[in-house]
Amino acid sequence: MKKTGRAVILILIPVLCIAAALVIGRYSLGLADTVKALFSPADVPAENYRVVWFLRLPRAVAAAMCGAALAVSGAAFQGVFRNPLVNSGLLGVSNGAGFGACLAIVFLGGGAYTYVLSFVFALLAVVLSYFSGRVAKVTTSVTLILGGVIVSSFFSALISIMKYMADPYSQLPSITYWFMGSFASINYTHFYAFIPMAAGMLLIFLSRWRINVLSMGDKEAAALGVDVKRYKFLIVGGATLATASAVCISGTIGWVGLVVPHIGRMIVGNNNVKLIPVSISLGACFLTVMDILARNLTTAELPIGILCAIIGTPFFVYLLKKTRGGGWR
Repeated sequence: MKKTGRAVILILIPVLCIAAALVIGRYSLGLADTVKALFSPADVPAENYRVVWFLRLPRAVAAAMCGAALAVSGAAFQGVFRNPLVNSGLLGVSNGAGFGACLAIVFLGGGAYTYVLSFVFALLAVVLSYFSGRVAKVTTSVTLILGGVIVSSFFSALISIMKYMADPYSQLPSITYWFMGSFASINYTHFYAFIPMAAGMLLIFLSRWRINVLSMGDKEAAALGVDVKRYKFLIVGGATLATASAVCISGTIGWVGLVVPHIGRMIVGNNNVKLIPVSISLGACFLTVMDILARNLTTAELPIGILCAIIGTPFFVYLLKKTRGGGWR
């Protein structure tokens, strides 16, 4: 009964945040008007129906899904790599996706190509990170992280080249805005990204108890009967799939994969059996609330990546103090 109650709470809180996102906005809509627009659209003005169904609902759901994906990926990486200071962009996913988006904007005019190429290059970045780590003839957590650093730096240089080549009046502003992160252009066609996103999160969720074992170290995990290579591949692959799917529709949004898992640890501790579902719920809530603030803090919509950085930066300083710059406390 207790487990059922916790599960209901973890599902209910993000739903309430999405509901708040439907009501709160510059176009005045009360709770009653929103409920009518959702369930009795024939009884409300057409403007209310369009605001709720085609503006607020798709972006609120997208914010919740992307927040959940980034947060659970960060939690999985922190457990597998035994480092509380890593995040969901560890293996070059963000810069790989950014380069794909730049290619689409500069050479293909943006549009749907931006989402496709950013997703493809995000996955490619992780593959390259793995093979970069294999140069040392053995793949360990350290070599994989170093491979991610190498590939991330490489794609960062390619992004700079794309910015240099971009038209400064049309293409460069689009690239800059994409890197700030936003849900302003979200519509129902972007929901296709939820399929790989959900698949990645499901892989992590089903393997959550094995993250506990892997966090003890490769030798200890193998001694306990866990197939280390197999489950590292599944967990890292799931985290990559979830992160790549999120980044391709939202742009670069930092800090979620670092901040949210640690908030979860403050609530339930280091046990990933509890931490993974809590991170999914908190991540969905966090990014939905950030999107509400992005829409309403100023007259012009703020890029959500800026708000996340404003919150994430002081939290990172606190985290450095708490962990003393290193491993688990």
